[in-house]
Amino acid sequence: MLLRLPNVPARLATVFLALVLGAALAYLSVRNAYASHYAGLGTRAGYETAARLEPENAGNWYLLGRYWQYTLDEPDPRRAILNYRHALALNPRSAAAWLDLATAYESEGDLPNARGAFLQAKLAYPLSADVSWRYGNFLLRQDQIPQAFAEIRRAVYADPKRSAEAFSRCWRVAPDINSILNQVLPPERDGYLSVIRELSADGQFAAAFIVWQRLVSIHPALTLSDAIPFSDLLIQKRQLGDAHHVWNDALRLSNTPQNIDPDGSLLWDGGFESGVRGGAFAWTFGPSYGGVQSSIDTRQKHSGKSSLRLTFDGRHNVNFDGVCNIAEVRPETNYRLSAWIRTQTLTTDQGIRLRLNWNSDSHAGGSIQTPDVQGTQPWTFIQMPWTSGKDVHYVRVCIVRNTSGKLDSQIKGSAWVDDVALLSDPAGSPRP
Repeated sequence: MLLRLPNVPARLATVFLALVLGAALAYLSVRNAYASHYAGLGTRAGYETAARLEPENAGNWYLLGRYWQYTLDEPDPRRAILNYRHALALNPRSAAAWLDLATAYESEGDLPNARGAFLQAKLAYPLSADVSWRYGNFLLRQDQIPQAFAEIRRAVYADPKRSAEAFSRCWRVAPDINSILNQVLPPERDGYLSVIRELSADGQFAAAFIVWQRLVSIHPALTLSDAIPFSDLLIQKRQLGDAHHVWNDALRLSNTPQNIDPDGSLLWDGGFESGVRGGAFAWTFGPSYGGVQSSIDTRQKHSGKSSLRLTFDGRHNVNFDGVCNIAEVRPETNYRLSAWIRTQTLTTDQGIRLRLNWNSDSHAGGSIQTPDVQGTQPWTFIQMPWTSGKDVHYVRVCIVRNTSGKLDSQIKGSAWVDDVALLSDPAGSPRP
């Protein structure tokens, strides 16, 4: 529908009004564009120009306040406070401005106004994890532990990824693990695992073990991979009992099928059936070796459903010890290490064998090796007796091929290994 004006003066007045409105909108758009440009420069002059061009824009005053608070060249918390307050006069619902104002007040030692600003931030955005987090940390610094725990708990429940940092900060101020677990952290799998990782990295293994026990108590769905890093560190610290405890908990909570290892074998997954690798009490497959490929073979096996296959390309004299496992043993005890090995056109005078390495708390460690298997051989049983020495508590069993000293030293062909076992042998007698 067209609006028809009755006379020429009315039409002229309408045109004039449209031109004025258009000019005003154009001016405002240009001014906004200039203000955005200057604010985007990230400099003091840019923020000041933006605030001058658009003095009614709370965001420009907020950015200017942040400049004065966080600049390394000329920090001035008092100017920051003035600019934050100007921004909040224009937009009192800005939780970010209230938080930075609170931080500025705290840096000036004005704790009552800092607390007031934090509370205003909570009013502006009561569900914000960041608001609860920053206010909770302020309360920690004031040694108001129950109130701090309550605020940090709200933050972590809203954002569980903060669990490890929350635990670390609370523990530095109030080192009571159970209180933090009860009052701060949600009973959540990933959060507990992140706390365990951080405590382990700091060498706090006793504390990490307590958190692990709390994790187990909530019966989470775990994988063995969740337990490997912590178990590995416990093994490195020779806390074998705790490492086995963690591993067995993970086995139970991961519903991992039971391996068909011989009764009493101290090596887990000697038949390479589980598909788990990477450390702790699972097989480790080391970094790539030139000329050899390690894989799990489900077609060739001595028993069960799979075996380890090693394939050599014939272009390298490989010194290979890339597939290893850990076992806990008793000091001064007789054992027997055994395996089944099959080979196909495996060249050179150095074939595939097992090596057992050990360390002692009181004297030098050592290593011994089984006989090797070369050429083309059907599944062949190899074994070796060994007696642990005093203070020997764990061993490392590796599948190896030693470097050849012969001219024809570049190994080619394939080998399969299955049913590796380390069994107690009280009589020290040979086994068939």
